[in-house]
Amino acid sequence: MPRFILRNILKFLLLMVAVSLVTFVLVSISPVDPVQANVGQAAYINMSEAKRAQLAEYWGVNTPLWERYVNWITAAVHGNLGTSLRYNAPVADVIATRALNSLALMATAWVISGVLGFVLGILAGANRGRLVDRIVKGYCFLLASVPTFWLGLVFLIVFSVWLGWFPFGFSVPIGVAASDVTFADALHHLALPALTLSVVGVANIALHTREKTIDVLESDYMRFARARGLSTWGALRHHGLRNLALPALTLQFASISEIFGGSVLVEQVFSYPGLGQAAVTAGLGGDVALLAGIAVLSAAFVFGGNLIANMLYGVVDPRIRRGEAKARA
Repeated sequence: MPRFILRNILKFLLLMVAVSLVTFVLVSISPVDPVQANVGQAAYINMSEAKRAQLAEYWGVNTPLWERYVNWITAAVHGNLGTSLRYNAPVADVIATRALNSLALMATAWVISGVLGFVLGILAGANRGRLVDRIVKGYCFLLASVPTFWLGLVFLIVFSVWLGWFPFGFSVPIGVAASDVTFADALHHLALPALTLSVVGVANIALHTREKTIDVLESDYMRFARARGLSTWGALRHHGLRNLALPALTLQFASISEIFGGSVLVEQVFSYPGLGQAAVTAGLGGDVALLAGIAVLSAAFVFGGNLIANMLYGVVDPRIRRGEAKARA
């Protein structure tokens, strides 16, 4: 176990360095001029050369890439992620302010999509070829091909504009002081973005769980269980759920990256102030420090999800623990 933990810590550190380096390189070679993007084209044209040079120095436009990266990663090791030039605040403060909204959105969508996908997959697999199976497959195939931003726009038009059930956007009511915002208000603003994100994430887990359910039902031990008098659902509940849970856990934790990527689009559609919206703002404005901080944080989420999935394998399937013990022996 100590060797396993040490190996994953080393992988994590290498991943963080690689992600931050790639982020710096991509932003640096992009055609976005951070000075012009943040002051506006009209103001940039009417600006004096001295002022342009001053702003270029402030944004680090003329500083070599390797020097900017070394300065950033040296400060990051000491807990300083730099200053967001777009928000004129420390990157850590910007991330902390917006992380709570994004985490609430992604966690809600992640749980709903995982539970709903698992249930629908078992339901479709146990009723293979029937009407329920065709409905679930049609639902999954349709949503798997639907862009997240398009579905968000449809939900916004239907549930906010036509029906008026949900607000048009933001995480709190407009014009209300932070001290007066209730938990119900925050939940009301969170509901529609989370619903959009979770609906799209159901397809993969449901389809994979369906195929695994069919394989389990056709296995010899399930046939033996039914021969002993157990019903299909009884046999699944007593003998099949553990075999179905392992691949579902794998897909669920691997889907963290998809959830984060979808949240970027959902937050833009619903004007939801989270990390995704901040990442778009940083990318369009050439704010390298903020974009690198968000990229590193998102990579940490993905790595952490995969690590948790690997550790849960042994809990779900004892055969993995025995296999690891034999390998060490």
